[in-house]
Amino acid sequence: MTDQSGPRYRRALIVGAGSGLSAALARRFAAQGMSVALAARNPDKLAPLCADIGAKSFACDAADAAAVAGLFEQVEAGGGTPDVVVYNASGRVRGPVASLDPEAVARALAVSAFGGFLVGQHAARRMLDAGNGAILFTGASASVKGYAESAAFAMGKFALRGLAQSMARELAPKGIHVAHFVIDGGIRSASRPVPADAPDSLLDPEAIAETYLHVLHQPRSAWTWEIELRPWVERF
Repeated sequence: MTDQSGPRYRRALIVGAGSGLSAALARRFAAQGMSVALAARNPDKLAPLCADIGAKSFACDAADAAAVAGLFEQVEAGGGTPDVVVYNASGRVRGPVASLDPEAVARALAVSAFGGFLVGQHAARRMLDAGNGAILFTGASASVKGYAESAAFAMGKFALRGLAQSMARELAPKGIHVAHFVIDGGIRSASRPVPADAPDSLLDPEAIAETYLHVLHQPRSAWTWEIELRPWVERF
């Protein structure tokens, strides 16, 4: 690992995997020669992606401490300890704050924030032993600005951002790159196509994934802990 070329990574784990950004990340990582493990509550949906890039899938509830511990054990047994871990899971419940179901809010916070802590903690334990690694957290517009009727999502994403900042300050001097990505805009997908009258209004998941890859390859003499991505046509 050198300041000139940046670190080289071999094994990636993406928690909260699906068909959007996480799939784009998985394809980018695989194209770099990395082995890829994908975790989701329903891993069956990942079968086509796994077949396409040779990834392995695992079932995991990211908000369950025992499940996360078991996930890392399974991933290690099946292919070694990951040196890149991406937390892409989030919980969302919408509605007026006066009528939100407290249990639903607690679940959303558990997935968005507590799950990030659990995954980040297990990743950090292993990376500290190696003195190398990267932990990447996917944020959102709600990481930095709360919207009406979206209190639970904002609370979770604000907490995840605080976790990432704290971990970056603690772990960067020990060789572990922690970064938080503010995805400030909608991401296009098969279920969310780009409007014909606003062709650049949604973020391209492949372009976002390219930025994650760029951050992974940053020389450690100039690491960033946070980066914001938004459609160029969006008004601030």
